[in-house]
Amino acid sequence: MKITGAVLDEIGRERPYADSKPLSISELELDAPGSGEVLIRIEAAGLCHSDLSVVDGSRVRPVPMLLGHEASGVVVDTGHGVTDLEPGQRVVTVFLPRCGECANCATDGKLPCTPGTTSNNDGVLLGDSTRLSRHGETVAHHMGVSAFATHAVVNRRSVVPVDNDIPPAAAAVLGCAVLTGGGAVLNSGKPAKGQDVMIVGLGGVGMAALLTAVSLAAASEAPGRIIGVDANPDKLERARELGATSVYSPAEAAELGIKAPVVIEAAGHPKAFETAVAATAVGGTTVTVGLPSPDARSSIAPLGITAEARTIIGSYLGSAVPEHDIPVYAKMWREGRLPVEELASATIRLEDINQALDDLADGNAVRQIIVFD
Repeated sequence: MKITGAVLDEIGRERPYADSKPLSISELELDAPGSGEVLIRIEAAGLCHSDLSVVDGSRVRPVPMLLGHEASGVVVDTGHGVTDLEPGQRVVTVFLPRCGECANCATDGKLPCTPGTTSNNDGVLLGDSTRLSRHGETVAHHMGVSAFATHAVVNRRSVVPVDNDIPPAAAAVLGCAVLTGGGAVLNSGKPAKGQDVMIVGLGGVGMAALLTAVSLAAASEAPGRIIGVDANPDKLERARELGATSVYSPAEAAELGIKAPVVIEAAGHPKAFETAVAATAVGGTTVTVGLPSPDARSSIAPLGITAEARTIIGSYLGSAVPEHDIPVYAKMWREGRLPVEELASATIRLEDINQALDDLADGNAVRQIIVFD
């Protein structure tokens, strides 16, 4: 079938992206789903730093590539062997499929699936298939999804069904921002009742972590103060609106000596990581979920880790098992405890995506949501 999508033709074009247009809105051919695969009609897709990192070259991937990994959609058709999904059912895409058989998949979310990681790096679906082409040329899949398009074919393990009462834009962010940020709190940080939680970096993932911490505090399940740290004053104000107890710029937090026993680093920048480690209290835990450039380096004092008995945890995809965790967040949303729709800083058209990349790179956006009619 013919679809329309945003294709990255060349990595590393100069900014502003609104002028250089690294993403071209193209007509593509999408093959029917094969065995174990699902055809979905995309309803909403979030623009994430993981998309930007491919555009700017921080993450080198094969091109041409149809970008997009955080989305919700409706099942249109299923391939052979898929018996648990039906047409019309809403699903959330997951950017790291889990084969369920490798040693890493046995770690309950701590380690990423080995075949899933390999297929993502190679620009193919889990199982090494490709379903996209343009003018006869194969187009690579982004993180097993390629959601910046009207339709997508994905492996069954790249989607999790949700009830249709969850609006498309809210459902979309469950698969990346909420899984990653929420998981950093619930699965990795695990704040005890009354413990303060600090979030360093208030983009989509950081705000999702903040919303999750606020939800726990409201239910008297864990955190004490919820502290937001970011260099952008508008994001600090937004964090306060969403329930942060207090907010600081990185400089203010350092000058005042603000610390917390659980600190989530969600900016993906070496300086943010240094800020998070320095702000972790004695005996506390630093959870890093941000994805910096592979050649980025940070400077920290090892003595402080040893002498103060502190822990640093890496958390990819929030150390989540999506088929378990997404229903938990959906239930929290349904109960009014996790207003994930508040993560949307703007809704845009697919045609606006290059300007949206500039807004994301400038730090002016939390989550821009592409809405498909």
